[in-house]
Amino acid sequence: MSVERVRVKQRYEGLFDQISAILFRHDPMDISGEDNTDEYEPEVGTILPRLEKVSSEEEALAVIHQEFGRWFGEDLAGSKSRYKDAAAEIWSAWLSYKEAQS
Repeated sequence: MSVERVRVKQRYEGLFDQISAILFRHDPMDISGEDNTDEYEPEVGTILPRLEKVSSEEEALAVIHQEFGRWFGEDLAGSKSRYKDAAAEIWSAWLSYKEAQS
């Protein structure tokens, strides 16, 4: 695990694992198996810090789509619609996390 990802995981304690689980469950890249529950951690590590600057579910969806495009390439990442359901859950988790922090 990269040093930066460790920092993000520590900064967003609990939320990091929650978002990783959301992506694992939705499996937008069809790469999850039964045992590799950490498969989406690299993407979570770059998505979470960017959520600080978004103010809507639609913006969160754009960030998630952009990050998957960066990690997997635009062609493999596919359309934004592939991430819509996961983005809705991630946005909800983000709002709950922010509310708990205040």
